Amino acid sequence: MNILEEIIEHKKEEVKKLRQKYSVSSFREIGFFEKPTLKLKDFISPDSLGIIAEIKKASPSKGIIREDFNHLKIAEIYFDEEVSAVSILTDENFFKGSIQFLKDIASIKQRPLLRKDFIIDEHQVYETKAFGADIILLISEILSNSQIDELTCAAKEIGLDVLLELHSEKQLDKINFALNDLIGINNRNLEDFSVNLDITKKLAEKLPDGILLISESGISKKEDIDFLKTTKTKAVLVGEHLMVSKDIKGSLKQLKEWCTIEN
Repeated sequence: MNILEEIIEHKKEEVKKLRQKYSVSSFREIGFFEKPTLKLKDFISPDSLGIIAEIKKASPSKGIIREDFNHLKIAEIYFDEEVSAVSILTDENFFKGSIQFLKDIASIKQRPLLRKDFIIDEHQVYETKAFGADIILLISEILSNSQIDELTCAAKEIGLDVLLELHSEKQLDKINFALNDLIGINNRNLEDFSVNLDITKKLAEKLPDGILLISESGISKKEDIDFLKTTKTKAVLVGEHLMVSKDIKGSLKQLKEWCTIEN
């Protein structure tokens, strides 16, 4: 069993507990469910690649990434620097995240929040809205065609944007691009966690026009950004580069400079 398969097996058990704890209707009574969401497209400028800055304490491949971890302080830095959106890892078992991180940050948010987790069930979609996210990540690698459509529709019905992620060409056939026009290309192989930015260039060429494309993972230097500017990429999701920095604010300012598009 590879890491991804192990995560999904554990996630199925989490979903069982979530279903026991909440009914779909009960989510509507939780804090943020009835509040309007922020739209990612409103925070991406043609003058720069957008930046989705991630809050991530740990990963299965690296273990603890940031010892000095305070999710609210990190979020405040991201908001101060006016990133396009903030991505929050909520998986507890493998990434040391928490749905509470999302709820805490939602109370001070100034930009859209992306819930990054392994979503396999509609209950998780409702939970995502109830705890304050604006965008939900769906991973095509772990979902069937029908699951992608069903979870996307469930999310959009309650006002969530859907970032649909893929990693390989074989996942393209699963996607209805009329329904999913916000696409993330993960440069990290979720089976062995190796990284290759060429994945973005290769898959971007096979996407239809009108897609808002986000390149995810493995982005840490100016050369990476310069390369992605030659593709259809409109925004980048950056986590580890910021999480390992001794000066998150300084590293983010530098990243913003790299992302500027000169006319």
